[in-house]
Amino acid sequence: MEVQFIFETFLSLLGGVPLTVQLAALAILGGLLIGFLVAGMRLSRRRVLIWPAWLYVQIVRSIPLLVLMFLVYYGLTQFSSIRASALWPILREPYWCAVIALVINSSGYAAEVIRGGLQSVGRNEIEAARACGMSGFLLLRRIVLPLAIRQALPAYSNEMIAMVKATSLASLVTLMDVTGIAASIASSSYRPIGVFVAAGAIYLALTAALAQSVRLLEYRLTPHLRRAALPADAQ
Repeated sequence: MEVQFIFETFLSLLGGVPLTVQLAALAILGGLLIGFLVAGMRLSRRRVLIWPAWLYVQIVRSIPLLVLMFLVYYGLTQFSSIRASALWPILREPYWCAVIALVINSSGYAAEVIRGGLQSVGRNEIEAARACGMSGFLLLRRIVLPLAIRQALPAYSNEMIAMVKATSLASLVTLMDVTGIAASIASSSYRPIGVFVAAGAIYLALTAALAQSVRLLEYRLTPHLRRAALPADAQ
């Protein structure tokens, strides 16, 4: 029975969920850190920082993730200098090749989202903070970053959800995540529809949980909007 087969496949695919979540988490966090650095360079007044950051974003956003993953996984092995370097124990592992490709891909989009969030912070808020004696890192931590995160979070949530789905490409470099296990079961059972229906259900659950988490975080970061969001009879 197809329903029973889908349920059994669903249970089998759960074994790949930890790897999928791990890949997505590393890609999102790594992309966020690099994105902050690149966004800061883009907002700098020095051309020596602006142009490399701009070029990095353009290149990363122009290369498909699959091509980037193949370049890291297959391309780097062609250089004898890399095979002889201290990085080779990392770069020869499919796991780390997939992580590097995912982080690079995520960072290009994260940089633009973060840059937009930082640029959305009004000069009035900054001047008011300076009038209260804030400057430097304190101004960045207490005023600029909280406001920028609130503005960038809705857009970056789309990137996080896209990155969860993008981890499915890691199966093409031999990693047995949800999609990798699904492809293996489909090739042995010759029942691809049921297998990938189960896989789609798992990705649906993961993205729904992530979307809900982002929604709760956005709710916590905007306490001044909570009362305005309530119905008129509840106020």
